[in-house]
Amino acid sequence: MAALTSLSRFLRNLPAVLPSCVAGYHARPRRHGLGGLPPEDPECSWRTGPRFKARLYGHHGDVSGVRPEVLWPSPVQLQELQAEEREWFPSLQEMQERIRVREEQEARERREREELIAANLAKMPQMVEDWKREKRERLQKQIEEKARRERLMAEAKERFGSTIDPRSTKFQDMVKEMEKEERKQEKLLKKRLRAESRAATANPPTAANP
Repeated sequence: MAALTSLSRFLRNLPAVLPSCVAGYHARPRRHGLGGLPPEDPECSWRTGPRFKARLYGHHGDVSGVRPEVLWPSPVQLQELQAEEREWFPSLQEMQERIRVREEQEARERREREELIAANLAKMPQMVEDWKREKRERLQKQIEEKARRERLMAEAKERFGSTIDPRSTKFQDMVKEMEKEERKQEKLLKKRLRAESRAATANPPTAANP
């Protein structure tokens, strides 16, 4: 008897060996039977929407109790769907028209760019000549300004004596005053010449009688 008890305890402690085709876990039970309708749950608001009704009718047909005419979109919804379809899936004619418009725009932009480049190339010689002329005028002005400065400094030395330091502030101020006075006289001279020129234009000389 003791031997049978020991054998029973030994067999009970052996690990269970399952065949390879048997799963080693317990699956969750299904919430509803195969082929049946899901139970109604008033707390699930998404089950009252058109998407769920369409899915329910697609799975179970007339057994679902859903009227198929309510699944069809309203006129407003149908127009929105058609507009969305035209936007995302245009027809062949619309695609060809868009390609034509884009190609015309690209050709127009390319033509305008080429015309601008050609116009700039045509103006390039004149632009280079103007730049050289402005450079010469600027250099000539610098030379004249330097000569004017040196002449005024020489006149200041003659007027105030050679003992004064040309680098002193007093001497520089005197040169600036002389330069200011000279520019003033030049402006007055130009103004008088312009007035004489306008007067001569307004009163041309009359021819002498024979």
